[in-house]
Amino acid sequence: MNGAGAFGASPFTIVVVAWIALAIVLVPFQLRFTPPTGRFARPGWGPTMPVRAGRMIMEGVFLLLFAGLFLAGGTPKTAPMWVIFAAWVAHAVNRSVIFPLRERSAGKRMPVAIVATGAAFNAVNATLNGLWLGSLSPAYSVDWLLDTRFHIGLAVFLIGATINHRADDRLLALRRPGGADYSVPKGGFFRYVSCPNHFGEIVEWAGFAVTCWNLPALSLALWTAARLIPRSLSVHRWYRAHFPDYPANRRAVIPFVL
Repeated sequence: MNGAGAFGASPFTIVVVAWIALAIVLVPFQLRFTPPTGRFARPGWGPTMPVRAGRMIMEGVFLLLFAGLFLAGGTPKTAPMWVIFAAWVAHAVNRSVIFPLRERSAGKRMPVAIVATGAAFNAVNATLNGLWLGSLSPAYSVDWLLDTRFHIGLAVFLIGATINHRADDRLLALRRPGGADYSVPKGGFFRYVSCPNHFGEIVEWAGFAVTCWNLPALSLALWTAARLIPRSLSVHRWYRAHFPDYPANRRAVIPFVL
């Protein structure tokens, strides 16, 4: 595998394959169960904590664990690997710091159990990718910068990030300070889907997987889709149930498809 090395049947590979299999096995459960956060918040989930702190903890694990394992690992860090590192860190800083500070979440709370499970999920993904890139993978050749997969993957990652950020901007603009009501988002990719923020993140990590061209990155892309597509379907159903005039041609997460 150019730039990423071959895997073989190592214990690490077995763990990653098992992690991918778990994502697939849990899809039916995730289609039936909607985590009790945001518009789906409901009592009975034990102690709660402020939403902003909860997001920072969950996403902070994703940032710090990956960065620590990457930087501490002994694999030589080449130019392509620094690009990959920068892409991950840029996404994680936005999700762990910038977005929580921008979100109007004063007075809102979320279950500690959800924060713990979210942090654990992010810890697994960050560990697999940080450990592989930092210590287990052969160093990516500088020639990887010229590989078509690197170019396509990075372009797709940036497109997904742009869709995600612009969707976040529109959602944040809808909420008044202290407001608890919801309204129908419009414009941008909201013309096509109910959750372009989720669609953008799915596209991001699909692009990241192509850029890296390794199994841990693929596992993250598959887990992202397995987690966010069910959530998007729940949000889509919620919009349709609460707004009788909701656009009939709007899909849930994948334009014109789903």
